[in-house]
Amino acid sequence: MKEFIKNISPFNNRTEMPAAMLVVKKLLMFIICYWAGLLLAEGAVIGAMSACGKNFMQGEMFSDSVMNLLKYYGMIVILGVSVLCWKLTEKRKLSEMGVTKHIGGWFIGALIGVGLLAVCVAAIALTGSIRFDGLFTDPDVLMILLMLGGFIIQGAAEEFLCRGLVLCSLRDRVPLPVAVAASTLAFIYPHCSTLREFELQYVFSGLLCLVVISCVFSFITLRTGSIWAACGLHSVWNFCLSCVLGLNLSGSEGASTALINMRSVGNNLLNGGNYGIEASIIADIVIAAAAVLLWQIYKKNNTERQA
Repeated sequence: MKEFIKNISPFNNRTEMPAAMLVVKKLLMFIICYWAGLLLAEGAVIGAMSACGKNFMQGEMFSDSVMNLLKYYGMIVILGVSVLCWKLTEKRKLSEMGVTKHIGGWFIGALIGVGLLAVCVAAIALTGSIRFDGLFTDPDVLMILLMLGGFIIQGAAEEFLCRGLVLCSLRDRVPLPVAVAASTLAFIYPHCSTLREFELQYVFSGLLCLVVISCVFSFITLRTGSIWAACGLHSVWNFCLSCVLGLNLSGSEGASTALINMRSVGNNLLNGGNYGIEASIIADIVIAAAAVLLWQIYKKNNTERQA
């Protein structure tokens, strides 16, 4: 038992163990980093509020917009914790975590994110389940730009945890489908608390979307050999969905200010109901097709390199 505990402890870099045990070890590391980062980030936000004269214990808060900004920018703590954990426990180079010098991949991922979201929204709009009500006449451009910065941090934090700590640490040590599945479980975990608030059909469709979009993030990381494309795709998808289109993001209402006024028409599985298009069966199909395409591209490229 003592040896078993030593093996699965995330505080050492032991890897000589069965694949299942190694996966458990990395998922434990993910959970510890996620909660440690979250608690530290919340402490930092409460400290910032106290410094500004807000009494958190009495329910004194900033406006909803400012609290959203603090939430997203606070995730830089989670990002930092994941990097620190990698250096202390894995004792490997950051490039092996996917944090390479090829940061230009972020923009490639961003373009893919815009294209993928555009196809999803257009396909749903063709069913009449989403409508376009024009442009907002007086958007808060400063807030939108600040939200962009927040989403850049938020997307990177989740990718450093799921694709960095989990996928990149497992990819050469367990069968690749197992590594991708483990990173997908890690990606689903933080979203469960929001999903369970919705009706069962949206829970199933939302979970399917999390699985296929996580595969997209994993396959693009494998194809590029870097984490940056996944970070760009993740951040830009979230930003455009919330702050450009004004649609609900993963169960949260769209940003307080956006550029385009789009609205869901009714609540159904075509538009994902109040959860948003990430619980839409149409988005599930489109993203699944993108995942299959990226997997085929990765396999072809990998075969050519080995030839």
